[in-house]
Amino acid sequence: MTDVQTDLEGVVKLPLAERLGPLVALGRRLLAEGANGSAASVVPLLVEVVESGEGERSERLEVGEILGMLGDPRLRTPDERDYWVEVDVGEGAPIQIARFPVTNAEFFQFADGGGYTDRSLWSEEGWAWLQGKPNPWPAHAHLESARSLVVPNQPVVGVTFFEAEAYANSVGARLPRADERIAVVRGNEKRPYPWGAPFGEGNANTREEVLARPCAVGLFVNDRTPEGVRDLAGNVAEWTADRVGDEYLVHPGAWDQPSMAAWAKALTMASPSSRWAGLGFRLVR
Repeated sequence: MTDVQTDLEGVVKLPLAERLGPLVALGRRLLAEGANGSAASVVPLLVEVVESGEGERSERLEVGEILGMLGDPRLRTPDERDYWVEVDVGEGAPIQIARFPVTNAEFFQFADGGGYTDRSLWSEEGWAWLQGKPNPWPAHAHLESARSLVVPNQPVVGVTFFEAEAYANSVGARLPRADERIAVVRGNEKRPYPWGAPFGEGNANTREEVLARPCAVGLFVNDRTPEGVRDLAGNVAEWTADRVGDEYLVHPGAWDQPSMAAWAKALTMASPSSRWAGLGFRLVR
């Protein structure tokens, strides 16, 4: 019996809330030594903690990151059925909206798979922007300073509207309209937040949680609609498809924004070439 197996036997005897510290230590060890077959035994325990909502936020943040580095089995790609959640937004036919914001794991596949050289994926304006050598997302993602922002199971951030639009085109999807996104959050009950009201504490990754960075998708278990669409109030702001003049509407709720920005109807505007460490996107079709 390996030391890892012995440690795991001890962990499963603990209540969920007491597993975080030992799991973090075990996960760090596996990452330092190189993930091997033992990771397959650790990953389900990490998922259980993430989905439970148990534990201190700082420890949960690290559990989520370790899960992402070892391989998060919750992640799907747009060609898989359970990537999507069907939601009636009151316009006849329902839409399918991504369960999570687009993750780094997804976007790296796009970037590494030729997405930045495939002219067919880009609008005329987006392609002109790209040809201007504006240091696109991959140039930023590989910087050492971005390490905490590019964990595979965290939402991709620092993506311009043009890059988000090209990724959506690459998988046969699109960005949501602002009214669609609002309808998903509010539902028939007209909720101000995905979980209802009030905003409360510990419900979404906003500035008040002082994590000071994005977290694994779904880590804030209350930030979800009854249908299971997650991270709609916080974690990362999201581009929408709606253009006003030379700018696009953005839902601003993010890890670096106050709770006021998490409100379902909150909107701000940004230039399509804007990028910041709290701005991501999700897909609809």
